[in-house]
Amino acid sequence: MLTHHRKPVCLSLISTDLPVWSVMETAATLYQKDTQRFHLLLTAPPLRNSEVGNFPSQNEISQESGNTTPSSPRLLWLEISPYRVIMTMQGNSELSYRHFWEQGVYGVSRYWLPTESLQTNHPIRLRNFTRSLTLSGHPLPENLRVEYELWAGKLQFGSYILSLEIHH
Repeated sequence: MLTHHRKPVCLSLISTDLPVWSVMETAATLYQKDTQRFHLLLTAPPLRNSEVGNFPSQNEISQESGNTTPSSPRLLWLEISPYRVIMTMQGNSELSYRHFWEQGVYGVSRYWLPTESLQTNHPIRLRNFTRSLTLSGHPLPENLRVEYELWAGKLQFGSYILSLEIHH
């Protein structure tokens, strides 16, 4: 029962205790796997190099050439059900990641950083604890909210809220 719908979406990530906030509005393709399982595929806008950790010098700030845009798209894929969410970001040899969230469970968040060497790139593995996972809307999802904490060992890296609105 694979059906798909092209929908406008708003995806946001905010931290409740750190200065982290990001909102993306774009079109996405919603695939219905069965009555309660969905895949959402969207192309994220490209990041300029200065937005992914390369802090520009004073000369680069005055020159637009220091803010090049990668040519290939970043694909964001969400596997959604009322019980768990998996989110994967891939593309353009920049940061890639995969998060697994399930309410009341410690999941895994993996990050792959870009590398210039020919060695294999091992992921950075963090744990996340999902405090709340809420999916609403029927027959197609309209809102998804995931509240989670990110951990490295016994060190908490913040509390976050991932929110997805699918406009029908």
